Amino acid sequence: MNNQRMDTPNLLLSEIKLKKWKNYDNKYSNSSLNGTLKDYSFHSTENETIERYDQVTIYSLVISAKQTFYRDHKLLLVLFRVLAVMPIQRSSPGRMTFSWNSTATLYAFIFWIFMTIIVLIVGRERIQILYTTKQFDEYIYAVIFVIYLIPHFWIPFVGWGVATEVAEYKSSWGKFQLKFYRVTGTTLQFPHLKSTIIIISIGCILCAFLFLFALSFFLEGYPLWHTLAYYHIIIMINMNCALWYINSRAIKTASIALAHSFQKEILISYSADIFSKYRMLWINLSELLQSLGNAYARTYSTYCIFIFVNIVIAVYGAFAEIFDHTNLSRDSYKEFGLIVDGLYCSILLFIFCDCSHNATLCVAKGIQNVLLKIDVRQINRKAKSEIDLFIFAIEMNPAIVSLKGYVNVNRELLTSTCRKHLYGQHTH
Repeated sequence: MNNQRMDTPNLLLSEIKLKKWKNYDNKYSNSSLNGTLKDYSFHSTENETIERYDQVTIYSLVISAKQTFYRDHKLLLVLFRVLAVMPIQRSSPGRMTFSWNSTATLYAFIFWIFMTIIVLIVGRERIQILYTTKQFDEYIYAVIFVIYLIPHFWIPFVGWGVATEVAEYKSSWGKFQLKFYRVTGTTLQFPHLKSTIIIISIGCILCAFLFLFALSFFLEGYPLWHTLAYYHIIIMINMNCALWYINSRAIKTASIALAHSFQKEILISYSADIFSKYRMLWINLSELLQSLGNAYARTYSTYCIFIFVNIVIAVYGAFAEIFDHTNLSRDSYKEFGLIVDGLYCSILLFIFCDCSHNATLCVAKGIQNVLLKIDVRQINRKAKSEIDLFIFAIEMNPAIVSLKGYVNVNRELLTSTCRKHLYGQHTH
């Protein structure tokens, strides 16, 4: 009875959207359409064959998924393309792809070569300071400014090199949204995502300018034109943090919506089919969370190393200067530059670890809390078996963000880093 009730809206929806599908037929070839439908088909034990009206519905939902996720997420992706960091493009509705022959990749290569020339010129002058200066604070500053140039050279490795995996991860969001619709009957919404991304993007750019201005202000003899080599690097670092936050927040939102829909379903019926469908949907969400770390493993592994090194040098330099100074002088302002650098990197590390922790906690505990509230005395044996399978799936598919097994991204990463830094300062 429930299946019949759900099929009717699908028929009406496909009939209403048939004209919209015909309009897109002029833009996308039949081969592209067939490929899209093939990738977004769902393997169901109840309906192994997808009818024509279901295909039209799925294709229309692909467009809807693109408009709700890709549209709001588009600004962030455009900024990464402008910075020549991640030249991925939308090849068809709901599908992100990367190609070495694309115009985005060609632009990224030209932009990177141009900025490499500037970085090498500035880097050569910064390295010369290491050999000429005899003051400790200026030497520490020179080291920090040289370190901030390094991320530019690993862009082809951590950006272009993982672009294919990132494109697959972005495309998997569209697939998950469609599965979410098929199970819950509602579309997955991301409230205020677009406005949040706009604010964060503007903030990342402004923070880059303010950060470089603060460092150059506290360091005498720092030419203003040297900052040209750093703007795209600092913005890229900020945007990487913002991207991780947005992805983690989206997974958290999806987990909350899944748990809410599941709660509403079981209030109506304790059907074994409901538990089975939501179990598969939760597994897909857990895999989506795990694929986040796998897709960006190379990017954020180097990102963490960069942050750790900066925090160590900045904290060491700041404490050394504070303990060496017996009186306040004009030169003591240089210490604030080291403090700014240390706080800046610490905030990035906190956001990176905290948002991952919140996302994993929500995915793991959200649906589990709903299951634990079920009174098993009121359900049949088949439904009990499905609940056991659901709990077993949660145990066997832990919601963990891992950078391909090298490190788990959570608050423990943050606390362990703090302990190491405090222990290092104590031993010195």
